[in-house]
Amino acid sequence: MSKIKKIIISAGGTGGHIYPAIAVAQALQKRLNNNVEFLFVGASDRMEMEKVPKAGFKIVGLWISGLQRRITYKNILFPFKVISSIAKSFGIINNFKPDVVIGFGGYASSAVLYVASLKKLPTLIHEQNSYAGITNKILKDKVNKICVAYDNMEKFFPANKLVKTGNPIRQDLLDVSNKKNEAIDFFKLDAAKKTVLVIGGSLGARTINESILQGLDKLKEANINLIWQTGKNFQINSNNEILNSKKSANSSENNSSLEFRISNFQIREFIYEMDLAYAAADVVISRAGALSIAELAQVCKPVILVPSPNVAEDHQTKNAMALVSKNAAILVKDNEAKSNLVNETIKLINDEGKQKELMNNISSFALPNAAELIVDEVIKIMK
Repeated sequence: MSKIKKIIISAGGTGGHIYPAIAVAQALQKRLNNNVEFLFVGASDRMEMEKVPKAGFKIVGLWISGLQRRITYKNILFPFKVISSIAKSFGIINNFKPDVVIGFGGYASSAVLYVASLKKLPTLIHEQNSYAGITNKILKDKVNKICVAYDNMEKFFPANKLVKTGNPIRQDLLDVSNKKNEAIDFFKLDAAKKTVLVIGGSLGARTINESILQGLDKLKEANINLIWQTGKNFQINSNNEILNSKKSANSSENNSSLEFRISNFQIREFIYEMDLAYAAADVVISRAGALSIAELAQVCKPVILVPSPNVAEDHQTKNAMALVSKNAAILVKDNEAKSNLVNETIKLINDEGKQKELMNNISSFALPNAAELIVDEVIKIMK
């Protein structure tokens, strides 16, 4: 029996870092016939500490966070957190003795990959966005290989280290084209009507939600189906009243409608069956996170992107523009959404020619074998 490979993976902060990391770990398990041991490293107070164990992997946390962009006492702790995280990373690597260390972004990655590079271990990072994050830009000269999801990343990274792999996505989205009838039955939709899917992430996107709520009457008049994921921070009831935005003081779990219908409108706090939601959709409204765009390209749906302005380096706008410049998506700016989003949605749902054009163009961004391509590079540098 061959020696068990030991792999450290560091990812965290957001689902856009965590879920691709889990997908690659699962692909490595399959490729190495489970002859592998993983240790994830994340930030001790972030979502990876919950999501990674749920996926069946062990994780340890570092005391780490980024510098706040505003003046705050929290920044006083930053240098102490950096020193603590680097010291703990030395201990983790010395004890675990990994064959390779992989980073998917997040503050913990910077400490772990930095220490791994000092110890001359094989290292690889994955950049999900079209505009590189600060952690990966810091690590670019220290790691052996850099996997990216977009073209023209030479402006951020050494060209000789780059491999375009795409962003790993969940396996159930690889083919939704044959699930349309199942999806219509599942969401109890009118098969004769076009369907709009609205997604803003598990927490919800305030601007998108408020724009849809404000335009519900217009959407009803458009004679469509609507599947709307509000996220847990924004809940309304069947009378179009906001029950809960960041858990209002007078709301309770009993009066918060997690799922209900208004005519052909299916409104949910969270959609677990995303393969069916995509299968049902004729048009999608979404934020422009890297993982969302990877999924949208794979399911090949006409999309209206509303980039979040509240992200580092405005990278969601840059992600969106990579598609818009190829006529593969429609962009509605966050500060224009309340006046334009619903109108653009109705215009697109009634223009089948434009829908086909967007579908044809976004399909070129799909890289369904992203996890396998990253595994190829991991295997190479381990050898």
